[in-house]
Amino acid sequence: MGRHRTDEFEGGYQAQDPSPRRRSRAGRGRVLVPLAGAVALAMLLGVAAFVIFNREHDCSSGKLPLQIVATPDIQPALGKIADTYNQALHSIDAKCVEVAVAKQAATRTENSLAAGKFAADVWVADSSLVVNRVRNHPSGAVELPESSGSIASSPVVLAAAKSSAAKLEGSLKPSWSSLVAAANVANVDGPGKKVRVLALDPQKNSAGLAALLAAAGTAKAAKQDKALVGALKELSGQLVSDPTALLASLTVKGGSKIPLGVTSEQAIHAHNAKKPETPVVALYPGEGTLSLDYPVTVVTKDPEVRKAAAAFSQELAKESAQRVLRGQGFRSPNGEAGEVLTAAKGFVPSPPKALPAPNVKTVATLTQTWTRLNLGTRLLTLLDVSGTMALPVPGTNLTRMQAIGKIATEGLGLFPADSEIGVWKFSTHLDGRGKDWREVVSIGPLTESIDGVLRKDALARQMATVQAKATGDTGLNDTLKAAYTEMTKTYQRDKINTLLILTDGAGNDDPDGGVTNAQILTFLKKTYNPERPVSILLIAFGPEAQSGKRQMDAVAQATGGEAYIAKDPLQVRDFFLQGMERRLCSPNCDG
Repeated sequence: MGRHRTDEFEGGYQAQDPSPRRRSRAGRGRVLVPLAGAVALAMLLGVAAFVIFNREHDCSSGKLPLQIVATPDIQPALGKIADTYNQALHSIDAKCVEVAVAKQAATRTENSLAAGKFAADVWVADSSLVVNRVRNHPSGAVELPESSGSIASSPVVLAAAKSSAAKLEGSLKPSWSSLVAAANVANVDGPGKKVRVLALDPQKNSAGLAALLAAAGTAKAAKQDKALVGALKELSGQLVSDPTALLASLTVKGGSKIPLGVTSEQAIHAHNAKKPETPVVALYPGEGTLSLDYPVTVVTKDPEVRKAAAAFSQELAKESAQRVLRGQGFRSPNGEAGEVLTAAKGFVPSPPKALPAPNVKTVATLTQTWTRLNLGTRLLTLLDVSGTMALPVPGTNLTRMQAIGKIATEGLGLFPADSEIGVWKFSTHLDGRGKDWREVVSIGPLTESIDGVLRKDALARQMATVQAKATGDTGLNDTLKAAYTEMTKTYQRDKINTLLILTDGAGNDDPDGGVTNAQILTFLKKTYNPERPVSILLIAFGPEAQSGKRQMDAVAQATGGEAYIAKDPLQVRDFFLQGMERRLCSPNCDG
């Protein structure tokens, strides 16, 4: 029985050794078999990689637009990151995500969200402060999901032209308390003599809001509330539209005061990157500061678009995206600086000390404070010209009339140019018809012309030249009733309406009788309307003032106002600031 050929594979048959030639062919075969396997494996891996790539970059179902709105400072960096992301063909459910980043100021986005007209899918604001403000918008709560996290940060700092920074060292230390002192309109002998502070509107700019919160927090901690009110009042007239304009203003020469501003660190980098003739340097407040934190808020409710937004948010956290952001002057969310924020360029690379983040209530309260302080002013001043005003002030070479004139000039000088102010003088029988008062300057804008003279100049002239009526008594109550009736009748809702009384404190001694003390109190309590408040601010100067303080207090407090006795004309600065403070609580200042 013959052998089967399969025996030689099973070991049952031993064939003769092949010839050398055959061995050579067999050797090549043994090399080719593993190579073929490697090629096959590579092909399989290639196919797998192809499948995986196409699964992640599958655009077979078209495009998936992702619309992002970002604040103007961070939009260029996000746009650059988005271009790279789009080129990589990232897909969601077989649709390639196509990211577009538009720029829009945070306040415009806030308004569109409040009106329900926000058309984009994602909002990258410059600060959580403004995002929280949207959630608590006065028009009603706006439904916004929690932000998915911060993608960058930029501390809010003081800023000065590099050429001026050295001059500041002797006048002002980089701190919020120094900034408040420099801006305080009533601190005429403070650093404000050499420094002019510029500010960003906190209602329109997040860096401006952060600066306001930081300054207010440190002022309140130091119990400098009046200084803060004086600073806020002054800054309301020194507002600059945006960081670009503010930084440009710092380098403009003019006047003897050194301009000092507040903005974000990134804004300073962007300004200097344009290679201006005079660069700006950042000055870091000693108490610490708040930072813009650039939160990402996904607004869309479309499930597919939300997936795309989540994927792009993850991309923004990657090192490649963070390098782009740091390269444009932003810090990482934890404060890490990039190579562009160096000491040689006027920056401090290490993260600045962080102040505690304010809560929603604090932000809302301070925003309301700013709004109320910056309502327009409508002020009617009643100026006492009775006979006792001609008496001398002990220890001075001034009469009471001259002292009151100085007080009025000091006080009225605190009000901005858009204020509406007028003056009546009062004594007894001033107009020949038995009236105890006479209009000296009609109430109206300070910048308005009266017979060819600005009202501001007409007021100053009257204060400097007004004379006491030697035989006149003090017909205060009749005058007060007439003036309060006029102010109530002509009330303007967009302004703080105030009646200011400047007197020597002798009270009401009208020989004709007229309105009594009890009657004027009854009238004021009945006429005062907390929905249309006209408050009385009464400042008395003279030795008789203290004896009439009780009635003065009653008159002022009947209208939510306040009465003060001045021992020195310069005290009026504080009195006016205290009067301004009452704007913040009116009409509930006394509980």
